[in-house]
Amino acid sequence: MTETQSKSRQRAEIAFGDVTSQFFARSQAFEEIDMLAQARDEKTMRLREARKAKEAAELAITVKPATKKRTKTPVS
Repeated sequence: MTETQSKSRQRAEIAFGDVTSQFFARSQAFEEIDMLAQARDEKTMRLREARKAKEAAELAITVKPATKKRTKTPVS
């Protein structure tokens, strides 16, 4: 089964190997980009939730119960 291949067949095999390796390299690069984007989105969500919780806590501290506004009564 060790037949020699023609030169055109050898060139075609090499070209096919180059194309497939480029395809797999591209796929791997896209997977890495997607993984980084997902990690970034998760971190953004955690930070947003923490910021909203902090703002709600600060708002709860600064907001005082509404008191009835006193009006001046005319002095007679």
